[in-house]
Amino acid sequence: MSNYRFIISGGGTGGHIYPAIAIADELKARYPEAEFLFVGARDRMEMEKVPRAGYKIEGLWISGIQRKLTLKNLSFPFKLISSLWKARAIVNRFSPDIAIGTGGFASGPLLQMASRKGIPCVLQEQNSYPGITNKLLAQKARKICVAYDGLERFFPAEKILKTGNPVRQDLLKVGEKKEEAQKFFGLKPDKKVLLVLGGSLGARAINQLVEKQLSLFREHEVQVLWQCGKLYYEEFKKHTDNTVQVHAFINEMDLAYAAADVVISRAGAGSVSELSIVGKPVIFIPSPHVAEDHQTKNARAVADKDAAILIREKDLEEKFEGEFSTLISSEARQNELGANIKKLALPNATKDIVDEIEKHVKTHGRASQTEKKDDASQTGMKGRASQTKQPK
Repeated sequence: MSNYRFIISGGGTGGHIYPAIAIADELKARYPEAEFLFVGARDRMEMEKVPRAGYKIEGLWISGIQRKLTLKNLSFPFKLISSLWKARAIVNRFSPDIAIGTGGFASGPLLQMASRKGIPCVLQEQNSYPGITNKLLAQKARKICVAYDGLERFFPAEKILKTGNPVRQDLLKVGEKKEEAQKFFGLKPDKKVLLVLGGSLGARAINQLVEKQLSLFREHEVQVLWQCGKLYYEEFKKHTDNTVQVHAFINEMDLAYAAADVVISRAGAGSVSELSIVGKPVIFIPSPHVAEDHQTKNARAVADKDAAILIREKDLEEKFEGEFSTLISSEARQNELGANIKKLALPNATKDIVDEIEKHVKTHGRASQTEKKDDASQTGMKGRASQTKQPK
């Protein structure tokens, strides 16, 4: 049977959406006749990104609970009830063989209703500190695919499978693209390259840091490839010159990584996984404004293995100049950090996650067929019994 029905929910941020799409792409490659349906929060970025990737999506009226006292929290119970009702209707109508959750608000109601129907559920947790949705769903899940050690603190140990996070496959051959990358970006081969990443929207603290330290980078004769984010491009594009390239967004990330000698980055789960595969020395500056401060925890998990440098935003003034100068001046230290972070890479994550999903889909399929046969058998027995009881 290859015409499986897969229902997938994850969103709110790219860190939840892109793994969900990567999993769907791998499933589609294995089962071209399968049907797919995504479920997201109706006003979040998944409603744009998922259709662009070629998949259908339905939106729920759901959002998270604000951590501060706010009027928005008053609507949460109504949103939750509405989303549970709609999720149940979607599950009943689509009748999936399995439900896959990658975190985010919408995956809560969807997987809750799927599990109630006896549909197997598999979770994928990207971060070293799980989000509240996946923690609440853990008891419902058959398996939880994770990217970090030590998540037994949050999930049942027997359900955990360490797979890593799905990443774009073009990153696997970054080491072979250095010369191509230098030509593409017009970089000088004899000068070091610093790649600066703050996410697709950008990170104000990182942009302000780079602006302030441009003289330091020139002092070390470093070329700067700076993705400032589309929200900040108009503000920072003035710094473009013969050694600094300011980009709103870089689509050719495989070439950007290939060109880089050192990387400055946020510490979202996707970025950490990509940088592990790329194997370049990195300075993580985690965002302090995310749920449960999970970016700091992600970066700490890597830095504790001497595989990256972690500098918190509040410490940039005190620590950045010294840490950067030491790193850019030491080829040995760059090689050490690059080698250590590459040891943490799990390049087969997407394949391993889908292998696990397949097990539960096939088990559920066999169980469903057995139930149908049992039902048919019971119906047949009742029919024969009623015929026996009829008077001659």
